[in-house]
Amino acid sequence: MTRRIALILVFALFCIGLGLGFWLARKEAPQPLTPPAVAERKPLYFRHPMNPKVTSPTPAKDEMGMDYVPVYPEDLSPQATASKKGRILYYRHPMGAADTSPTPKKDEMGMDYIPVYEGEVSNRAEVTISPEKIQKLGVKTEPVARHKLVRTIRALGSIQVDERRVHAVTTKFEGWVQHLHVNATGQAVQRGQILLDVYSPELVTAQQEYLIARQGQEALQQGSEQARATAEQLTENALQRLRYWDIGKAEVRRLQDQGTPLDSLPLLSPAGGIVLEKPVLEGMRFMPGEMLFRIADLSMVWLLADVFEQDLDWVREGQTVRVHIKAYPTRDFSGKVGFIYPTLVTETRTVKIRVELPNGEGLLKPGLYGSVDLAADSGEDQRLAVPYSAVIDSGTRQVVLVQRGEGLFEPRTVKLGRQADGYFEVLEGLEEGDSVVTRANFLIDAESNLKSALDSFGGDDTQIGQPNRPIPAEESMPRHQHGAH
Repeated sequence: MTRRIALILVFALFCIGLGLGFWLARKEAPQPLTPPAVAERKPLYFRHPMNPKVTSPTPAKDEMGMDYVPVYPEDLSPQATASKKGRILYYRHPMGAADTSPTPKKDEMGMDYIPVYEGEVSNRAEVTISPEKIQKLGVKTEPVARHKLVRTIRALGSIQVDERRVHAVTTKFEGWVQHLHVNATGQAVQRGQILLDVYSPELVTAQQEYLIARQGQEALQQGSEQARATAEQLTENALQRLRYWDIGKAEVRRLQDQGTPLDSLPLLSPAGGIVLEKPVLEGMRFMPGEMLFRIADLSMVWLLADVFEQDLDWVREGQTVRVHIKAYPTRDFSGKVGFIYPTLVTETRTVKIRVELPNGEGLLKPGLYGSVDLAADSGEDQRLAVPYSAVIDSGTRQVVLVQRGEGLFEPRTVKLGRQADGYFEVLEGLEEGDSVVTRANFLIDAESNLKSALDSFGGDDTQIGQPNRPIPAEESMPRHQHGAH
């Protein structure tokens, strides 16, 4: 029994010594060199390359095929943000109100004002579009250049009588119409043609006074010089009275030759033209100043046209115009602007112009409708201009999109002048050589407006609240689609 215990103790000591030897040997042996483990750098989330407010928890692409940008923990630190964006210029209202502060502060709801960094102010309105997107939209540009602005103005009007060629036939004495030689309206007459024969007691008396004065003059041929001068003056006064009553020279000569008063005298036409009105009738009595005929010379007529007020700056007196008359669709007539009326018709916002047209053939009849084509230009000077399609007019401002680089566009407010055929004159906002968008500019402008609206609410979500919480893709997708176009 004692021997068995002794053997057990010897075996236990042997095992302990063997284990101790193995342990010491392993400790003294050189350990193999292994590289230290490197911690893997994982992004917190991925953000839209053009809109930091749109994020995704997984890698994704935007509507133009650009990869979302990974955001790491160190990117969210204030030191990293400040180093990337530069110096803080000022702090603006978090909800976009027109309020800024040179120092950090809070708004009425307790939200922190958003810092505005260097470089953000000048680039906030720029839009970057990939070449693939530009090709898909069909974007076209055109350099700003100088042009001779030409504009064709079209106005409607009607043929009217030239007021300076209208004559009213009246008398300066009372009488009766014995015979009408011109008895129809619309009849053509010549200057000096007999219109009617009249009888007037005043004319008969005036003729008799002339004949008596002439007989007295002849009887005093042997008298004194003073008597002869007095008789000659009385004869001349009686003859001048007949002339004042518009008695023709032929009738006066006949009176002098015959020596007897004429019962009726002819009334002559003062001008050639067309009889527009004939209120006189054969046998009627007329009074001094009463109109017997109205005669118009239609060898030259007017076309009175209505020009809109926005076109008035292009119209000048003396400009040559082309006239189309509806009654003669295959013919064109040429005339000149003779007068621009000084008043505006408020109901139609138009101003009348008077176009003078020769009418030797008599085709242009008063009352005919026609249209005027007036080609106006800016003179010899060439003006800086952009095409119509390049201008986006919001009603309160005019904007063009200027290409700043490959895929980079900037909306720019311009001041426009005259509007010509296909072009706007540029007064301010552009320089010669600037490249402006002439096609698909509305889509690009919509992109720019969205970017400006998003910038007004701040940049990254880290500046508004919950810095480490990425926006899930299902939350950002509706806003992202809206921001596209």
